[in-house]
Amino acid sequence: MTDNATAGPAATTAALGAAAAPPPYDAVVLAGGAARRLGGADKPGVRIGGRALLDRVLTACADARRTVVVAAPRSTARPVRWAREEPPGAGPVAALAAGLRHITAAHAVVLSADLPFLRAATLRRLLTALGESGADGALLTDADGRDQPLVAAYRTAALRRELDALAATHDGLTGLPLRRLTGALRLTRVPDPHASFDCDTWDDIVNARARIREHGHVLDEWISAVKDELGIDLDVDTNVLLDLARDAAHGVARPAAPLTTFLVGYAAARGEGGPEAVAEAARKAAALALRWEEEAAEAGESGGPSAPDAG
Repeated sequence: MTDNATAGPAATTAALGAAAAPPPYDAVVLAGGAARRLGGADKPGVRIGGRALLDRVLTACADARRTVVVAAPRSTARPVRWAREEPPGAGPVAALAAGLRHITAAHAVVLSADLPFLRAATLRRLLTALGESGADGALLTDADGRDQPLVAAYRTAALRRELDALAATHDGLTGLPLRRLTGALRLTRVPDPHASFDCDTWDDIVNARARIREHGHVLDEWISAVKDELGIDLDVDTNVLLDLARDAAHGVARPAAPLTTFLVGYAAARGEGGPEAVAEAARKAAALALRWEEEAAEAGESGGPSAPDAG
């Protein structure tokens, strides 16, 4: 069994970062559990940072060619294909088999629907580790070093092979634990205590809601939530926009900051609409703000750049 769990996280990240682009993949999200430790609450619909847990996971796997959610259909922020295990409630192995019937990619990312800190970069790391190792699957390990088979990338053929073998041995897949499946696979492991954090209890949910508001996380969380809410997939350099807001506030007036960034977005949308269009519009607006500041300095205005402040 291949295992890189003994390598440090920094070494693992560096090694994976140097790899080639990961292969195309399909995603299977298991979202039909009973959530007994939540008192039977609708766990995929519980909101963390204003977004349902399921929607957060769907954002992380937005690069998938096809995403299959195994659960009763519901409203989601992104389009998905729905599947259901037979009978409903037959367990994760049966649910995974139901999802696999709807995918065609050679690689499958398999996820639970309760991962508030999962990111697309994590899935790229898993897919790269899978390709480099030659294993049947690459999964995350949590803070205690435990395997997380529902935050993993697998070779689809290996999953189907072992699922067929289990079904033949046990006369079906109902009630089988995931370890019966993963125990037959060759796995490589990627430590990531943050992305592997899942919400099994109300304490976990309280913890997750607090963590996304911590300094260093809150801005990225907010931007991601707004993009989901507005249906925007555009990735832009937020530092460029923050610098522009600072220049407008300092060189013109504080209320100029949000208004200027809005106009930059509007201008980019009227043009090419991509990250390059945003960067070019931001460059022009920042240069204009600098000219305003220079003119104020040349005029010797004591209040200068911050004097005309309507805020």
